[in-house]
Amino acid sequence: MRRLALAVVAALTMAVVGSPVTAEVKSAGDGRLVLQNSAVIADTPDKVYAALGRIGQWWDPAHSYSGKAGAMTIELKPGACFCEALPDGGVKHGEVVMVMPERTLRIMGAFGPLQATGATGALTFEMKPRLDGGTEVVQTYQVSGLDPAMTQAAPGIDAVIGGQLARLKRYVETGKAD
Repeated sequence: MRRLALAVVAALTMAVVGSPVTAEVKSAGDGRLVLQNSAVIADTPDKVYAALGRIGQWWDPAHSYSGKAGAMTIELKPGACFCEALPDGGVKHGEVVMVMPERTLRIMGAFGPLQATGATGALTFEMKPRLDGGTEVVQTYQVSGLDPAMTQAAPGIDAVIGGQLARLKRYVETGKAD
């Protein structure tokens, strides 16, 4: 299992372009991870929220099974699938469990290699309007049910999840995630 944990760390720590304003492994141990990233996005909460629903425009294709961000879809409604289309198949990365337009989006799912471990994860995007017209986005990813050795992968997992937030920020602000 230790080799698996090290392999996951290596895979997840591949270069992630850009970074959110802040990134932090809040806790990692006892089979649990709590990761938190935040970014200030220079647009309104309604624009940020709408962009979350266009996940195929900003998700990093390097962190997909198809290698194509456009294969990723999500509807902003409870019970919706965060899915990826594959030739002759697909992947359910998660399920939307909370939708509070312009405030909160929560997706339940153990992403990437965590899916095969039987772990449970919750990825939450909280949006708060700023006086300057921008939006503070706090992204929290909590995972439980991990083999304790897998918690060593926390920095790599945080880099991947935080990298998605950085891509969302660039997409909202420039129209391009890269």
